[in-house]
Amino acid sequence: MTIHDIKELLDARVCCGEEILNRSILSACASDMMSDVLAFAKNQAILVTGLMNPQVIRTAEMMDMKCIVFVRSKMPSDEMVNLAESCSIVLLSTDMLMFETCGVLFTKGLIGKGDTQ
Repeated sequence: MTIHDIKELLDARVCCGEEILNRSILSACASDMMSDVLAFAKNQAILVTGLMNPQVIRTAEMMDMKCIVFVRSKMPSDEMVNLAESCSIVLLSTDMLMFETCGVLFTKGLIGKGDTQ
């Protein structure tokens, strides 16, 4: 699955990274607690969150994530967009709730921590 596929599945808006939507995604992590992302996320290519601060971008960068999906119609600040662009991280925003977003991604084949394929 590509980030473009995820954008379409979630009817998401691209906040930055339009030129790199062809990146492949195999797994996902969802959390509003960045300490949990740091502690438990392994080989996660996409982060689903409702947390809106630059630390989200820094955490995704540390975990080598390719994309962040903001749920509940949240839109990143200009500071977050600039930081994500400098890290080559795609930012998407969806109107869906986190639970709904995770359900859609899971049913379409993305795996999470502990899952193997």
